[in-house]
Amino acid sequence: MKKILSLLLIIFTLQACVDDLDTQPELELSLEQLLAEDPNAINGILSRLYASFALSSPSGPGSSDIDGDAGEGTFLRGIINLQDLSADGMKNRWGDDGLDQLTTTSDWDENNKFFGYLFNRMYYSIAQANNLIGVLNSVSIENSNQLVAEAQFIRALSYYYLIDVFGKGVLATEDNLGESNPLPEASRSELFNYAVSQMLEAEKNLPQINSYGRATKGAAQMLLTKLYLNADVYTGTAMYDQAFTFAEKVINDGGYTLETNFVKLFSKDNETSTEIIFPLIADADVSQAYGNTTYVVNGCLSTETMEISQFGAAEGWTGHSATKAWYGLFGSSAQELSDSDDARAALFWTQGHSFEMDDYKQWGSGFGVTKFRNTDSNGGGTPTSFSSTDFPLFRLADAHLMSAEAMLRGGGGSNADALAYVNAVRARSGAAAITSSDLDLDFILDERARELNLEGHRRSDLIRFGKFTGSGYVWPWKGNTANGASIPDHYNLYPLPLTALSANPNLTQNQGF
Repeated sequence: MKKILSLLLIIFTLQACVDDLDTQPELELSLEQLLAEDPNAINGILSRLYASFALSSPSGPGSSDIDGDAGEGTFLRGIINLQDLSADGMKNRWGDDGLDQLTTTSDWDENNKFFGYLFNRMYYSIAQANNLIGVLNSVSIENSNQLVAEAQFIRALSYYYLIDVFGKGVLATEDNLGESNPLPEASRSELFNYAVSQMLEAEKNLPQINSYGRATKGAAQMLLTKLYLNADVYTGTAMYDQAFTFAEKVINDGGYTLETNFVKLFSKDNETSTEIIFPLIADADVSQAYGNTTYVVNGCLSTETMEISQFGAAEGWTGHSATKAWYGLFGSSAQELSDSDDARAALFWTQGHSFEMDDYKQWGSGFGVTKFRNTDSNGGGTPTSFSSTDFPLFRLADAHLMSAEAMLRGGGGSNADALAYVNAVRARSGAAAITSSDLDLDFILDERARELNLEGHRRSDLIRFGKFTGSGYVWPWKGNTANGASIPDHYNLYPLPLTALSANPNLTQNQGF
C-alpha cells in the first residue's frame, strides 16, 4: 500500500512524558530483545516514530499518547492553532478552551491547554527518538546509520518547533534518557545549536531517496534551511548564508520539481507529487485522527454555506475561516478573486460569506477556505469522515521562497536569481511575473502568504519580518479588536505551559507571562 502508516503495528507504547520528560518507554519486551528476535521489527518501530507526528495514538482516533483530548493533542492541530490561527490569515470561530486567545492574539497565559499539548507532543516524540537511537547504538542491525539519522531528524524536527514556539525547554537526548533528576533548562541558543549539529550529522547518513513519508537528505536540508533562516530570531546571529546554501541543495540536488497542478498538493492523491519533500501521512482507513488534515479539511467546511461533498468530506465542522489579510492579497472583492488568473485565488469560498470579518465567531464573516480537500486532484472520490490527504510539511516552493529571501538578505546568490525563483512559484499558479523593481522583502512575505498560508509557517514568518507584535502591521482581530491593535513584544514567544513548569522546577517562565 502507498502509505507507510499501513505498516503500523502496536509494537511499543511510550507512557506519559508529560510529568517526566526523561522517562524511558514501558515495554513488554525491551527494544533490544525485540530486535534480536525479529530484526525486521525495526520497520514498524520506525513507522511508529513517524506516526507520532500524524496520529494521536496507534490505538485509534479516540486514544492519545499524551494526556488530554485525543483530537486536540495531535501535532498538526497544534501547529495550525499556534502558527496559523494566531497570525493574520486564519481565524477560528469556536472560541472554546483557549482558541479565542489564539485567534485574537490576546490574553495568553500558561493555562492554555493548546500550549501544553504541543509542548508535550514534541517531548513525546523526542523521548521515542531518544529510546530508538540509544538502542540502535547498542545493537548490530543492517543500515543502522540511516535509521539513527531518521530518528535524529524526527528529534531535531521536534526541537525546531520547541525553539520556534517556546524558545526554551530541556535538552533530552539518548545520553540522559532515564535520568531521575529533572534536567536543567536549556536556552534557545543551546537547543538551536543541538538541533543544527544533529541535522548536519544526519544529512550525511540520510539517503537522497527513501520510502514515501520517511526522511531524506532533502528533508534534513529543509530543516536546516528553516533553522538558519530564523537564526537571527533564535540566537541573535544572522545565518542567511547557511540558509541559502542548504536551500540551494534542496533545489539543485534533491530531484524535486514544482507540481504543475497547485491543487494536487492539497488533494488526496498528492503522494505522487514531485514537489513534496516530507509529508505527514493521512489515510481515512488505516491512520484515522481528528488532527492531521482531517482538522484542516473538515474544520474549514460547513454545510451552512457549502456543498461539502465536492471536497470529499462527510463532515463539516464550521470552524476555520480566512481573513482579508490572506485573500486580500489576490483582490479587494469576491469578484476580483474570481477574475484572477492566479489558481491560488480560487481556493476561497465566497458565496454566502462577507469580505470583511466583522465577527470572527460568526460563520460567513470572512471567506471559507478550500485549499485542502479530501478528493483526488481531478475532483473524484467518495466523501469520508476522515481525510486521506497527506500534509506537505516541507515542499519545494518553500525552498524557492526561502532561498530568494536569503539572497535578498545578503546570504548569497543574486537578485536576478531570487526573482527567477519567485516567478517560478508564481508561474506555476498562473500569476503574472513580477519585475526586479517589484521584488523586495515585503513582497517575499506577501508571496509566502499567497503560497503557504494554512501550512504552519505564518506566525514564524511574521516574527522573522518583525511584523507579528507591535502596531506596525495589524490584521483583523489582532489584539482582540475587529480592525486590529498592537500586541506586546513578548508575544513573539508563547508562555511555557503550567504542566511543564510544575513537572520541572528548573524551567522558568518566558518573560512577560
